[in-house]
Amino acid sequence: MDKRIFIVIGLLTMSFNSLYQYSWNAFEPLLKTGLNVTLVQVELAFTLFAIFSTVFQGIGGFFADRRGPRIVGIISGILSATGFLGTALIHNLYAFYISWSIGSIGEGILYGISTNLAVKWFIKRRGLSTGIVSLGFGLGASVANIFIYRAVDFESVMLIIGITEVILIPAMMFFVEYPGKNLTGTKASRNLRQKRFWILYLSFITASLPLMVISSSFGYIGKQLPAVEFTILLSVFPLLSGTSRPLLGLVSDYIGRPMMVLIIDVFLILGSLMLIFNVFAAAIVLIGFFGGSMISLYFSLVGDLFGTRFSTANNGIFYTGKAVSGVIGSSLFAIMFKINHYYSYIFVLLFSILGIIFLYTASHDIIIKNKKS
Repeated sequence: MDKRIFIVIGLLTMSFNSLYQYSWNAFEPLLKTGLNVTLVQVELAFTLFAIFSTVFQGIGGFFADRRGPRIVGIISGILSATGFLGTALIHNLYAFYISWSIGSIGEGILYGISTNLAVKWFIKRRGLSTGIVSLGFGLGASVANIFIYRAVDFESVMLIIGITEVILIPAMMFFVEYPGKNLTGTKASRNLRQKRFWILYLSFITASLPLMVISSSFGYIGKQLPAVEFTILLSVFPLLSGTSRPLLGLVSDYIGRPMMVLIIDVFLILGSLMLIFNVFAAAIVLIGFFGGSMISLYFSLVGDLFGTRFSTANNGIFYTGKAVSGVIGSSLFAIMFKINHYYSYIFVLLFSILGIIFLYTASHDIIIKNKKS
């Protein structure tokens, strides 16, 4: 099979995956009203998503690297669809938590398989190919949000998504495979003993926080915006996050992954500063565009540094940083935001600064080497 087909499959799969994160702000008010619960109770589901999707990505990646992605992908597609089908059919807060957590497990594993189809198959254009696949993680939600935002209840729209996903994703996963030759790299267990791996991990956690804050808290951060501007940004935000990935991924193929991530960190600091000065629209655009490409670039960077043979497992372990960032950026930020808006934005800025410090500490030798060459 032409390996370019894997990019298409990865892109479509990631489009469904994006609904768990980038359609959350559209689903949230519908869930709050439909389940007759508080915003804080609904917000807990986003934290559960961040935890389950990231923890199980590494577990699923372990089996996908060793047994191939096909069976793992088919099962994960069914699990991911269960999140929407279960929520649509069972009107209970705790059943919603369970359904959404099961769906998040499938989403996390599918995320790892989809991105690593690009990481493993396209070595010379790893940044661009991973970026194209990751484009779906935003593109799908930008289309779906238009309809979700107009929906009067969450049941009907989630039922449609769930039925479509349970048919389409397992069918696509039946055709995927990883290359059987020319893969090198170290096992995740060995990488966990390397200091560089952990410093990069801290860099990922801290630099990802601004995007997690906007993704989970767009609803109440954006309340100060005019209604029309808020609606436009709600749809544009995931699109910005998606389109930046192939563009910045292509640039990273030429200037190097560490330098590209360093540049992104600078813009995330600028976006965090704009939150402090209440320039919300510009902050959302900057954080959406530059923060959206962070994950795909880190996945490519991990492939560059630690090889591709066990990249699904390596990236899965690395991706658990999103769970940490998700908890801090959703639940903890929501609590801080209620206490004091200004200090909650200072908190986001400090994490952005730490991100660039950790990145440079872990990869300054590579940046200097790339400059010389």
